[in-house]
Amino acid sequence: MESALMTSLLAVALAIPAYAQQNAAGHSAHQAAPTAATALSDGEIRKVDRDAQKITIRHGPIANLGMPPMTMVFQVKDPALLDRSKTGDKVRFSAEKAGGAYVVTHIESAK
Repeated sequence: MESALMTSLLAVALAIPAYAQQNAAGHSAHQAAPTAATALSDGEIRKVDRDAQKITIRHGPIANLGMPPMTMVFQVKDPALLDRSKTGDKVRFSAEKAGGAYVVTHIESAK
């Protein structure tokens, strides 16, 4: 019985560091994910459509979407983003693909 107990304790002792290392790797990978602040693209607002909750932006490359420069219509995650935007504004923004649509998640004035 003492041998079985020792074998069980040894198995647990060997498994804990492996679990901790796997958990730490997953956690640091999560922290390394790009945020709105780090994944901003340059653009110029061409049109704001508050009724449809859409914004047209002429933009440079959008790295996180693998998208080349172009002008396109985006949905907005938060309609309040449209209240702070007007045609001709130079902006930095982040976008993501959600439910088959491209959605602007953050807009700030370009400096």
